[in-house]
Amino acid sequence: MRNLTMMTDLYQLTMMYGYYKCGMRDNIATFDMFYRSKGDSTHYAIMAGVEQLMEYIDNLHFDDDDIEYLRGLNIFDEDFLTELRNFKFHGDIQAVPEGTIVFSHEPLIRVTAPIFEAQLIETALLTIINHQTLIATKASRVVQAAEGGTIMEFGLRRAQGPDAGIYGARAAIIGGCAGTSNVLTGQMYDMPAMGTHAHSWVMSFPTELDAFRKYAELFPTSCLLLVDTYDTLRSGVPNAITVFRELRERGYEPKGIRLDSGDLAYLSREARKMLDEAGFPNAIICASGDLDENLIRDLKLQGAAIDTWGVGTKLITSEDCPSLGGVYKLSAEYVDGQVVPKMKISENEVKITNPGVKKLYRIYDKDGMAVADLIALEHEHYDTSKPLTIYDPVNTWKSMTLTNYTMKELQVPLFRNGERVYQSPSLMEIQQHCREELSTFWDQYKRLLNPHRYKVDLSDSLWMLKNSMLQQLRRG
Repeated sequence: MRNLTMMTDLYQLTMMYGYYKCGMRDNIATFDMFYRSKGDSTHYAIMAGVEQLMEYIDNLHFDDDDIEYLRGLNIFDEDFLTELRNFKFHGDIQAVPEGTIVFSHEPLIRVTAPIFEAQLIETALLTIINHQTLIATKASRVVQAAEGGTIMEFGLRRAQGPDAGIYGARAAIIGGCAGTSNVLTGQMYDMPAMGTHAHSWVMSFPTELDAFRKYAELFPTSCLLLVDTYDTLRSGVPNAITVFRELRERGYEPKGIRLDSGDLAYLSREARKMLDEAGFPNAIICASGDLDENLIRDLKLQGAAIDTWGVGTKLITSEDCPSLGGVYKLSAEYVDGQVVPKMKISENEVKITNPGVKKLYRIYDKDGMAVADLIALEHEHYDTSKPLTIYDPVNTWKSMTLTNYTMKELQVPLFRNGERVYQSPSLMEIQQHCREELSTFWDQYKRLLNPHRYKVDLSDSLWMLKNSMLQQLRRG
């Protein structure tokens, strides 16, 4: 397990030094991690990265080399460096489980710890959760566009570094991908590794037919041939059909063909006709080549006969929305055992934070479909046998009263007093949880373009606290 303690911004250490020198080291504080939506692409998000966050917290410590490096910066005294040498996380962390559908401004992670400790983990927490949640969300949108077609994650060679390739592939599986081309991720997380062959394989043989025959000889049970190296319809598909017939004579059935370029809608339709007429209706057609949810949706509308999609660059980099916008903000401090809410205000309304120690509920109707989320203060509890009225946090004249409903608290404890209390499910169990979560949301909330806004409301107590603090802070 890697020690990522030094993977932080310098200002986290300088603030820790300030807290230490000002006698504030052990002041207990609560921070919330949430994200701010950047439009349709993150109207909803798929929570991911919690397992790696727990691994990071478990291994938090400063090595001798770390202390020596920090000493060489000449900005910290020896007492502080001794404090770092003995560093251990003692706080509590709660989080929404991986694979859960979440929305803008909801508290996804809540950290309560001595401020000295809570401050340090901000940068790593954000880089871990922001990245994986972003890619899981992108994958979910791609899977949705495929309408039941299989999505393979093919992005390793275009990922922004090895870690982005490994953990991006993990996140893509959470979002619904059936497998990845990344063998290391497959090994690490016991998930399917998928792939075919390259154009270079075809070009390395005297003829395309020779290349296909040799590949079928080597992989008779998983023969999927790349047919666009030279001429897809005049040579690629006919040569593939020739090899498929020879394969069948040997007692094997072909897997199918892959298209990587050209007019995928037209080529796939024509290839489908050729395969069916040749007696191979079960041979799949796989497509790849700069795909994303928008292109897949358009190809489906054009009648593309594609069963499986290999999606690489635009998935692993989330090309149209390359960052999630997750932030980590102080929401409360504890003075003499009492909660003192904290709030950041701004001229930009979207950057005004929600104060206090909070929890997150999801509300379901009588059919088990999600109708709204409710951000409430920690002390609030609800009796679902009684009507519940919720209000839009901005347009408060908009309200909804629920009578036949259920509620579920979304956050679960990860750490108590610095000790891990949560066992992460397997990757495929997380993917199944994500699939079940998505099934509880109506299609209008999951629409790729112009989705209907899902209700995320504040409890009465939180709304009143926020507005009271806003008025006080603006008065100075």
